[in-house]
Amino acid sequence: MSVKDIVAERFKNLCEGRNIKINELANMSGVTPSTVYSMMDKSRRDISITTIKKLCDGLEISLGEFFSTAEFDSLEQEIK
Repeated sequence: MSVKDIVAERFKNLCEGRNIKINELANMSGVTPSTVYSMMDKSRRDISITTIKKLCDGLEISLGEFFSTAEFDSLEQEIK
């Protein structure tokens, strides 16, 4: 699984756990819904760390909390 897949899946799981829709996350975070939906689209998924930070702010979690998962810890090195 790629880092983009894990980021999208992490936000999806956080939203499901809080019973909020992706559109609501965007509104809570001050990010356009199209940006969040684009992040979820497997074919597009370019996302900046600034956007991740805004979404985390909307969920009231830190970047450390967001990235502190086994999935992020087990990512293979990108540079071969």
